[in-house]
This record gives sequence, structure tokens and C-alpha cells, in this order.
Amino acid sequence: MLSLEALLQKPIPELRTLFIDRARPVPRGFIEALETDSRQGAQYLAKRIRARWRSNRSEGQRLHFLLRFEIELWAEGYSYVAGVDEAGMAPLAGPVVAGAVILPRNYKLRGLNDSKKILDGEIREEMAKQIKHDAVCWSFGFAEVEEIDRLNIYHAGLLAMQRAFHGLSCAPDFVLVDARRIPNCPAPQRGIIRGDALSASIAAASIIAKTTRDAYMLEQDRAYEGYGFASHKGYPTPEHCRALKALGALPIHRRSFARVREVLGLDPVQTELFEPEAISSVDAASAQTH
Repeated sequence: MLSLEALLQKPIPELRTLFIDRARPVPRGFIEALETDSRQGAQYLAKRIRARWRSNRSEGQRLHFLLRFEIELWAEGYSYVAGVDEAGMAPLAGPVVAGAVILPRNYKLRGLNDSKKILDGEIREEMAKQIKHDAVCWSFGFAEVEEIDRLNIYHAGLLAMQRAFHGLSCAPDFVLVDARRIPNCPAPQRGIIRGDALSASIAAASIIAKTTRDAYMLEQDRAYEGYGFASHKGYPTPEHCRALKALGALPIHRRSFARVREVLGLDPVQTELFEPEAISSVDAASAQTH
């Protein structure tokens, strides 16, 4: 790194590239020197660097807070803490997909959050790749449309979670689940309301579930033209509802959902009549493991 004097001789745009765009380490005394520099651009650069420092501290604190459930469990002797979450409960088409992941201790990935709060699909994909690379192990599980229609969506979601859990290549000591409890889970578990926004492990699982399901729906978009699955992923958007009425229901549409049944001319169905015991046994071999 150049000396402080040499750096201060450089044009402001070059300094901005170094310390803002490339986020290079800032030499001691550099900020103070910029703040006393007569150039207005230098003073503005100092403010931006300080703002970045504050943002980094805030993000570090947020990520530490996101690990509070895991930290408590690690302290109690649970080495492998898994997070489990699902995606795709509300769509009119496609499976419900669950993700399961065991993160390394004290894992902090900048931007890690509930997948629904990460609006940029490319960022979600990049985070999913990083999580899969860094995780102790991860997996996903599907509950297909036929199972959703047979069991109802709530129990199909639990089925997908079971399959994701059983797909993990190492057995968890404890499981954190978003808002529910996984039936027939051999490990102790805790359901956390809004867990995908409160637990790093559940947030990571939600990203795996969301990106896996999105990739599946992109395949369906290529198979079924005119329905717009690439944009709405099967959710009941105005675009999807118009296509459903105009083109009819596909094999991947959920026939237990009212809007699909209406298009098919079927009577409404009371899905609450299905019994929880209907999914008491799970074929663990159907888990998608990585």
C-alpha cells in the first residue's frame, strides 16, 4: 500500500474506486486526512467510508443476533444444529419444497436473511451457492402436486420438511424449524414463529428451498408456454389467473386449490377433513440429498 502522502496526491475518483468500489483496507489516519483536505470531494469520500464502516458494524451485529438460537444450542453441547424451512405453500401450481442445512459454527454471510426479504433473484442464487459451499451439509425435499391434493397443503409442507431432514448426510443434534414441528423427527426440535427472519440456519434453509423451487418452475415454464411460470413461479398473480382461465389447468396445477377447481368446474373441497396421520410414515429415500 502506498504511503499516506502518496495516496492523498491521487485524484478523488481513483481513491473512491480503491476504498468504496473495491473496499480496500483504509490506512490509519487516512479518514482524518480526507476530512481536513480542502477538496470537497475528499470530505465527501471520508463521509462515505465512515458510512460503510457503520453499515458493516450494523450488519455484523445483525448477523450475530441472527445466530442467537444456534449460539445457545452450541453452548449446551449440540454440535450439529439444522435449520429447516419450506417454500411454495401459496402457489396454484408446482410442488412445495423444503430446505435443510447445517451451518458451521458462528457462520456469518453478509445479507443472510429470510428468502422473502431478498427480492433480487440473482442475489438469492449467489447466496444459495455460497451457503451450499460453506455448509456442513444441506439437502432439499419435494412434496409433489399429487401429494398436496391428497394430503392438503399444510401436511404436504410437513412431508417436504421430513424429506429434507432425512436427506441430510450427517445427523443433526437439534433442529430449528420455521413455525412448526416436523412429525416423526428423531432429533429434538424447536418451532420458531417467523424463524426464517430470526435464525441463521432457518434463513439459509429458506434460501435453499426458494431457489430450488424457482429453478423447478423455470423448467415448467419451458415445458408449458403461455402460463408465465418464469415470472410468477406458480403464485396466484393476475397474470397467472388470466392464463389459467384462458388456457385451462395443467397437470402441475393443484386441484385442491379453489381457483383451480373453479376453472375445472369442480366443487370446493374442505381440505381440513384430511387427517394428520395420513403422512405418519415417510419414504426417506425420496429425499433429494446433496
